[in-house]
Amino acid sequence: MESRSPVAPATSYAPGAAVKPRTERAVAKRFSEMQVAGFTRLDGAMNFFGFVNALLHPGMTVVDFGAGRGNASEYPESPYRSAYCSLRGKAAKVIGIDIDPIVQQNPSVDEAIVIAPGGVIPLDDGNVDLVVSLSTFEHITDPEPLQRELFRILKPGGWVCAVTPNRYGYLAIGARIVPNSLHKRVLRWMQPQRPSIDVFPTVYKLNTKSAIRRYFGADDWDLFMFPWNGEPCYMEDNRAAVSLLALAGKHFPDSMLSHWHIFLRKRHRAA
Repeated sequence: MESRSPVAPATSYAPGAAVKPRTERAVAKRFSEMQVAGFTRLDGAMNFFGFVNALLHPGMTVVDFGAGRGNASEYPESPYRSAYCSLRGKAAKVIGIDIDPIVQQNPSVDEAIVIAPGGVIPLDDGNVDLVVSLSTFEHITDPEPLQRELFRILKPGGWVCAVTPNRYGYLAIGARIVPNSLHKRVLRWMQPQRPSIDVFPTVYKLNTKSAIRRYFGADDWDLFMFPWNGEPCYMEDNRAAVSLLALAGKHFPDSMLSHWHIFLRKRHRAA
């Protein structure tokens, strides 16, 4: 039950929404460091973008696949976090790609491209250094064309960096129990501050290690991925739920952690 564009980042609030800041919510009371810099020690985006920023160079061409309206770096309580998770200005060009025309309003990209679902990405072969994809893989209904397009547009040695829910993590299990038709209603109850325009159907075809390896084969890709369990932000207004999930999260096995952080490097093919 991700709050993302279908091909997309959404982690914060509707612009101008009159909602309680994160630093005043239950999650901030459970994780006191939220009062220091506006994010917790378990913040998945900070972990993920630490690796992405280490890969970035100023001359790179970067694709944000599933860029949506660009609120992945929107975090009012922490300008540092927003800047850390933003790629624009750190690379020569950031291209946002999505099936939703709202990507054309994304302030975090230099160029926006709208594509058809499962369609061709209109970029030249071997033109991209790095692809970032946040909370998008869970929406992909046909992974094989996506893999082919990402392989085609990347330079040899280029990277795909993705965050997606773990199919067997507690968040995805809960989302799969709830029919897609009810996701907006349930998410509205869990997180009334989230705009419903960011809720899209999930299919979870690229959300296990075996699935990633099935579609991103070892002949073409080097795979590095690890599970991550962030703070229980889906219930961040409910102190009891936050405390219970935070306690339980310490004892979950890796197989049940909430998200996968995935790094795929395009292999050099022999001539």
